[in-house]
Amino acid sequence: MFGSGSKQGPTEEQVIAALSTVNDPEIHRDLVSLGMVRDIVIDGGAVRFTVVLTTPACPLKQTIEDDCRAAVGAIPGVGSVRVDWDAQVPRDNRLTSQLNVGVRNAIAVGSGKGGVGKSSVAVNLAVALARQGASVGLMDADVYGPNVPMMMGVEGERPVSRDGKRIEPIEAHGVKMISIGFLVDAKTPLVWRGPMLHGAIRQFLGDVNWGDLDYLIIDLPPGTGDVQLSLTQAIPLTGAVIVTTPQAVSKADVVKSIAMFQLEQIDVPVLGVIENMSGFVAPDTGTVYDIFGRGGGPEVAEQMGIAFLGEVPIDPAMRICGDAGQPMLLAHPESPASIALDAIAHKLAAAVSVMNLNRPKPRNFQADPDLAIMG
Repeated sequence: MFGSGSKQGPTEEQVIAALSTVNDPEIHRDLVSLGMVRDIVIDGGAVRFTVVLTTPACPLKQTIEDDCRAAVGAIPGVGSVRVDWDAQVPRDNRLTSQLNVGVRNAIAVGSGKGGVGKSSVAVNLAVALARQGASVGLMDADVYGPNVPMMMGVEGERPVSRDGKRIEPIEAHGVKMISIGFLVDAKTPLVWRGPMLHGAIRQFLGDVNWGDLDYLIIDLPPGTGDVQLSLTQAIPLTGAVIVTTPQAVSKADVVKSIAMFQLEQIDVPVLGVIENMSGFVAPDTGTVYDIFGRGGGPEVAEQMGIAFLGEVPIDPAMRICGDAGQPMLLAHPESPASIALDAIAHKLAAAVSVMNLNRPKPRNFQADPDLAIMG
C-alpha cells in the first residue's frame, strides 16, 4: 500500500534512492546506475517517471513495473505512482566509434555446415526483433547461396542510390536488407576468390545507407571460410549465434565454428547456440517425434561453455513460407516454431544488452580498410 500522503510530498532524491534498490532482472544491476530512469515528475503525492528499457519488448516489463511501484510507493507522502516506458538498445561502442555506419549492434548468424536452416533462422530472428519494436537490418553475406531475397519476398528487386554515393537497402516486413542476390542475375554463378569477397563485404557495410539500426543481423555462409574472416576484420562484431541440428554430424561441425569465433585473432563473443529441426510436433495429437534426435544444441553449448538460446521444432510450413517469401513468424505466428523463434529473439536481445552494459571500455579497434585475410 502506498504512503498515506503527508502534507509534504516526496523529494526527487528520495525517488532516486528508492529506484536504486530496483534491479533489472536480466542485467542484475539497479535501474539508476544503468541510466534507465528519466523524467521524474513530482506533483504533491503523485510521482511519475520513465523507465527506459534495454529491449523494446522486454518480457520482464511487468516485473520491473511492480518492483518500481513497490519501492516508490513505500516513500512517506507518496499517493500514486505512474510508470511510463521508453526503450533504447545499448550500443556496441566499438561499432559507433570506429565505423561510419549507424548500427548499434552487429550479430552474425553462422553454422558449422549447410542444410541446418541457418538462413531461415536468420530471417525469422530479424523479423522477430523488428516485430518487438527494434530497428533491424539483414545483411546476406552468404554470397554463394543468397537466399534472403526469396525468403523475404523481394526476389528480383534492385536497390537504387538516391545520392549517387550510397545504396538504399531493400525493405520488407519492417527489415532493411542487402544481398548479392539483388545485384546479380539469379542464374549467374559466383566464382569469386578472396579479394572480390572482401570488396563485396566492404560495400555491404560501408556503402549501404543503413540509417540508425538497433541490430544488423548478418547471415553468414556455412563453415569457416573467407567471408567469416573478412567480416571479422572489417567490423567489430557484437557477437555471433550458431545454428545446429540435433544429430552428431552437425554437432561436430558446430564445435569448429564456435572455436573459430573464439580464436584470439578473431575474438567474437558467441552469444549462444540455437538447435533447429528439433523434433516434429504432430498437429493432430501434439506428440513430439525426434526425427533427427534431440539435445545436440544443449550438449554443444555446455561443452563449449556458452549459452543455449533455444530449440526450434520442425514445421513443414517453414519451408513453404521460405519459398513463398513470407517469414514463418508472420504467416503462422501461433505455431510452435514461431513461438520458439520469438522467445529466442527475446533471449538474444537480452544477451546483447547485458554484454554491452557490462563490456569494458573498447580497445582501439582499427578496421582494416583493405580487408586483407589474416596471415
